[in-house]
This record gives sequence, structure tokens and C-alpha cells, in this order.
Amino acid sequence: MSNIDISPTVSFDADHIRRENIRQVLMLVRSALEERGYNAINQLAGYLISNDPAYISSHKNARSIIQSVERHEIIEELVRFYLEENNEE
Repeated sequence: MSNIDISPTVSFDADHIRRENIRQVLMLVRSALEERGYNAINQLAGYLISNDPAYISSHKNARSIIQSVERHEIIEELVRFYLEENNEE
């Protein structure tokens, strides 16, 4: 008799993983900016509007971390969260 592996197939939700990565990036960058005394919302908005990485401090590698995610993906996730997940209507 042969040993057949009949364990269940594991599926990954790539969209969920991408969204969670973006959330983690934003949280890490926010923390680093606030540690340096910056208003994280203003700095992140400036970066997202201008695409100028100078808005993000290099403290704790925050500038490199924010640039690891495409800017348009961050904007899409913020809009999705605001319109879908934070919908209080």
C-alpha cells in the first residue's frame, strides 16, 4: 500500500497579502516619521502627491521602505479603505 498525501490544498489570497503589505509599510513609515517629530499624514500626503521621496525621512529606513511599494498601489489601497472598509453609511 502506498502512502498518498491527501492533505488539503492551501490557497493564498494574493490581493490580501498585497494589501497587508501596504498596510505594514504605511504603519512602519508612520512610526518612523512620528519618532522624528513629523506629522506623518502631511508627509505621506506630500510624498503621494508629488512622488518626491524627500517628504519621507530616512530614519529607520522609512524612505526605502515606502519606495518598495508602487505609489499608485498605496493610493488605490487608501481609496479602497476609505470607500469600502471605512464606510459608515
